[in-house]
Amino acid sequence: MLTLPVAVAAIAAVQLSDLQPELQTFLSRELKFPPSDLADLAAGKIVTRRLDATAAGEIAVAGAVRVMARKEVFVARYRDITEFKRGPDVLQIGRFSDPPTLEDLGSLTLDRQDVDVRTCRVGDCDIRLPSQTIVRFQHEIDWKARDAQPRAASLLKQVLFDHVRAYRLGGPGRIVEYDDERRPIRPADDFVGLLHSSPYIEQLVPGLPEHLQAFPSSPLPGAEDFLYWSKEKFGFTPFITVTHVTIAPGTPTRSVIASKDVYSSRYFDASLTITIASDAVNAPDAFYLVYVNRSRADALKGPLAGLRRSIVERRAKSSLEENLKIVKQRVETGSQP
Repeated sequence: MLTLPVAVAAIAAVQLSDLQPELQTFLSRELKFPPSDLADLAAGKIVTRRLDATAAGEIAVAGAVRVMARKEVFVARYRDITEFKRGPDVLQIGRFSDPPTLEDLGSLTLDRQDVDVRTCRVGDCDIRLPSQTIVRFQHEIDWKARDAQPRAASLLKQVLFDHVRAYRLGGPGRIVEYDDERRPIRPADDFVGLLHSSPYIEQLVPGLPEHLQAFPSSPLPGAEDFLYWSKEKFGFTPFITVTHVTIAPGTPTRSVIASKDVYSSRYFDASLTITIASDAVNAPDAFYLVYVNRSRADALKGPLAGLRRSIVERRAKSSLEENLKIVKQRVETGSQP
């Protein structure tokens, strides 16, 4: 608890900061940043917070930092996602064409730990797949053949491509259910739950929640959408993920970028990230970068869920702080990853 003199000083520092009033209100009201965090933020420090979960298996974190550059520079860097996201935890990454092609996955390498489905069965599989795909791996791959592993990798790439194409174009063939565990998981339902946990998104960008939920049948005028894949470190084994990014139409003082998980081979059922770049008041070469992430994972439910959640939340906060530090340095210096 802050002492009275410290609290008064913190409030005074916030009042004298160059945060846009609407951003200060958002940080205080929606993300529950206390005056001390806002004072640290205005002083150039990185601040991070754990947010309250709204459902079993959900974790949420938020962070912010002041960046000495124009927000347009940040958005341009983010648009070049294959360079922007490169780092020690991102092993491989690539952006899908529009429309997507199978060749977009050409540089993705899949070894045995990425696609070890020799003993995969419906309700018991090492990676996230729907039942019909699990059956395909059982019937189409001769696991005694020398080329079993590369054939399995090719099949998984084809499955990913079919899913991304269907998602991007709005046609049939999307993965709508994961059947790798006893209880089927419907990632779209979990994503709707994340949207309901983040009502402020509609206030930031009217129409953005519906656009993300019903993509591509609910277009957002002025928005830019793209998908990318990545192979990233997390836990004991890497996971393959496909992400949909929406660069929303901005205002003169604010840019908003949303990203949602379209597929994850492990760990996460659904994920939603909101990134805000807000101009500093009367400082044309500075902006505040705010990052909010909510994710759901079935592994964070049931026995020992509290312990697992605590471990994942600590890692999420630590990773967020490190990522904000890296982004700040890269944008300010213009350096490549």
